[in-house]
Amino acid sequence: MGAYYRDFSDFLAELFPCKMQKIAVNAGFTCPNRDGTKGRGGCTYCNNQTFNPGYCAPALSVTEQLEEGKRFFGKKYPDMRYLAYFQAYTNTHGDIDRLMDLYEEALAVDKVDGLIIGTRPDCMPDALLQRLAQLNQSHRVIVEYGAETSHNITLERINRCHTWEETVDAVMRTVEAGIPTGLHLIVGLPGEDEQMIMQTIDHISQLPIATVKLHQLQLVKGTRMALEVEQGLYTVPQFTAEEYIDLCCKIVKRMAPTIAIERFVSQSPDALLISPRWGLKNYQFTNLLHNRLKELKS
Repeated sequence: MGAYYRDFSDFLAELFPCKMQKIAVNAGFTCPNRDGTKGRGGCTYCNNQTFNPGYCAPALSVTEQLEEGKRFFGKKYPDMRYLAYFQAYTNTHGDIDRLMDLYEEALAVDKVDGLIIGTRPDCMPDALLQRLAQLNQSHRVIVEYGAETSHNITLERINRCHTWEETVDAVMRTVEAGIPTGLHLIVGLPGEDEQMIMQTIDHISQLPIATVKLHQLQLVKGTRMALEVEQGLYTVPQFTAEEYIDLCCKIVKRMAPTIAIERFVSQSPDALLISPRWGLKNYQFTNLLHNRLKELKS
């Protein structure tokens, strides 16, 4: 376990006998709040270009993307094993047979030992969950749901087109199926103060999740949220790095210690990012956070 909290490497070490590296895959999916299934326009903060690596292009097949990723990481770590991370958009939104074909294609790639599937809590039908549970018997499957917050008023404001109750339902069904489950949260969404953020931490701490990803709200060019802020319809928090570190320390203290925290920050490409612009790499921020946690412990 990490010095101050359970981290993602602790979680993976319990599942795999060796070091594992995620390779992001873009399988060309869309989202139900983009294609009209649930809504239009997508989440107001989302520009999907902000989290796709260069090798991760839907023009390439799943196999080709994974092989590109292996070449990238294998230069430094030739003995590394891999997890195929279906990351972009909603990776359980589609025909179940086609989905399973893509997952199985990924697992057929040499040195790929498991899947991490990123999706929405309103996009996990029981029929697919049963197929994933079967696959989990031979290859490790992990599901991560984009929860973002436990407050329905915020979910409506950012056009998520699902509720916190749907998140709870998806988590419980997935865990009951024997699949390790994680949640994604965004810290600093419009209208949320520290009290609301901590209420979300309390709510997720009551769920049987294995992991959580946190990151600061980033205002990104080309998003509806950026336009709405520019028009003065509302403001978003402008945390300094120090303020956000202090908030993360409170989150660590509040979070259930059984939950592995995979990350605290994310970094959009410089050309797209409006704010916050801290000038810190992710590892630099984490080092500062660990130093602050050490100070507080002492």
